[in-house]
Amino acid sequence: MELLLLICLLATPLITAGLLLILKWEICQRWLVLVSTIIQISCALILISSYFDAPNFDYPIDSVKLNLAMIGIESLIGLYLLYASYRRRNPLIAVMGIMQIAAMFWYELGGSHTNVEIHYLGVDKLTLVMVGIIALVGGLILIYTQPYMRKHHAHHPEVPDRRPFFNSIMMIFLSAMYGIVLSNDLIWLYFFWELTTLCSYFLISYPQTAEAWQNATRALVLNLLGGVCFVAAIIYLGLNHNIFELHQLMAVKDPATLALPAVLLAIAGMTKSAQLPFSRWLLGAMVAPTPSSALLHSSTMVKAGVYLLIRISPLLGNTVAGMLVVLIGGLTFVIASFLAIPQSDAKKVLAWSTVANLGLIVTCAGIGTYESLWAATMLILFHAVSKSLLFLTVGSIEQVIGDRNIESMHGLIIKLPGLALVLCIGIAAMFLAPFGMLVSKWAALKSFIDSGHLLTVLFLVFGSAATLFYWTKWLGKVITIMHRKVRMKHPSSFLEWLPLVSLSTMAIILCVGFPQVSTNLIVPFLEEHFGHVGQTIISSGNQLIMLIMLTMIAMFPLGLRLAAALDDRITSVYMSGVNLGDNRMYMDSMGNPKRVFLSNWYMESLFGEKRLLKPSIYGTAAIMIGMLLYAAGRMLWI
Repeated sequence: MELLLLICLLATPLITAGLLLILKWEICQRWLVLVSTIIQISCALILISSYFDAPNFDYPIDSVKLNLAMIGIESLIGLYLLYASYRRRNPLIAVMGIMQIAAMFWYELGGSHTNVEIHYLGVDKLTLVMVGIIALVGGLILIYTQPYMRKHHAHHPEVPDRRPFFNSIMMIFLSAMYGIVLSNDLIWLYFFWELTTLCSYFLISYPQTAEAWQNATRALVLNLLGGVCFVAAIIYLGLNHNIFELHQLMAVKDPATLALPAVLLAIAGMTKSAQLPFSRWLLGAMVAPTPSSALLHSSTMVKAGVYLLIRISPLLGNTVAGMLVVLIGGLTFVIASFLAIPQSDAKKVLAWSTVANLGLIVTCAGIGTYESLWAATMLILFHAVSKSLLFLTVGSIEQVIGDRNIESMHGLIIKLPGLALVLCIGIAAMFLAPFGMLVSKWAALKSFIDSGHLLTVLFLVFGSAATLFYWTKWLGKVITIMHRKVRMKHPSSFLEWLPLVSLSTMAIILCVGFPQVSTNLIVPFLEEHFGHVGQTIISSGNQLIMLIMLTMIAMFPLGLRLAAALDDRITSVYMSGVNLGDNRMYMDSMGNPKRVFLSNWYMESLFGEKRLLKPSIYGTAAIMIGMLLYAAGRMLWI
């Protein structure tokens, strides 16, 4: 039964991807995506409910034909990388692609582990969490994609309409993510890992503009660099330690003996999760249509990187690899948080916020204690729901007002109350109590203090202060109540509202239901590594306080709507002159009419990318190279 569910999860999006390329009519595309999403969500929920209390299981399946098929697909990927290198005039693509493919062919066909029984697929409680995120969040993004892309091409006739290709790549992306979280064999994990790299290249380059090709090429180069590190680690582990499975890696008793492969795997994970100095590829992904941005930033691509780091956390701890992960993650969190402050483009704010939150998850994985891994896993869960909701909502707002600048969202609670309410829920879920991101940050702070990592405490404090600044600034713009109602028409469809309402509901439900998720999924996963700790992260008293706070927050939008309805209770704006009656124009002391203009201060000169980004990239790159050389030197010395 369980094997059938796993095969269904892996195969359904692949079959759908093929059908989407054949049946190109819009009605067929919508129904194929809808049916496929329902099947995936159903399989994921059945798998989670069936094995909520069940032990872990691994599968030593007969995979000779599958391995040959993967080798064939790797060959095709290698050929395409050569073609992409030629078209983009970037030899690094060809060099790193050939290095990976040649090394894996030598390793796989050399018979290094043909006589070893490999458990290719495996499921534990962390797998169930990730499968749920991919199916629910990824599926809702795909449903939203259908009405969004139709309007996207209506607004951008200069972009070639290749919606069947776009939908197909999105489906392959989901299948690859299922493969990453279900794979126990390191070679299988690497195969799906590189498949997400290629899919991201296709999605980012979808507009086919010069900027899109440039950003897609950067993403491909940086992620191929992580792939090279991944391949080197796999070969080293297999040849020197006979480690071929992820669960073998997690069971290592003496992590100091695996310092070099641990650093290589850590670099691979940090590359995929867009940590400094690799963050620019994720910022460049903003040129792609909003659904692909939501998919890359929330439930797939970047989550693959932090998932790998949580898996290898037993190799980190107080090792050189752990020091590298903690330092890079902490610096990324605080620097990216400050880089988000000067951004007025809503998608750029979301992008830097994503990088920052991933940095916090990476830091927690690097510390590797019971509390920090609990916080990391909860952060993945809450971040996936909240950030996908925000990206999709910003996409809908942009299609209505023709702009995604935060300043253009002034008074959105009056102009587009439905979208504004959904946006407020998403923003609140990122930084307000009792939503899960703040709860997880509190747990992370406690774990940092208990583990004695005082530097990370400073990172968290200053980074969180910056986070509070840019979210409050945005939220204030949205809920500003204008004296004059200007309601805008939002031509929406059921398939557009379904994901927005569903993700908003999930964000709220998680506030109440996260103790059950923790007790039944996250704590059992952690007890496999730490034994029975008997430790309560959030006490029952604090949970009750959070429930009361959630009830009070639920009354907040009702108060806004009531205030908006009572026009006679809204006073005129004082303008240091004569108000001309519309709260937009006033007469100054010289009798001249002037327009009121209120704007946020973005502090570009203090925290702009021109000031912070390059030094941050060079500094973190130097740290990473130095620690990699140190780990290699130690292994050679031993």
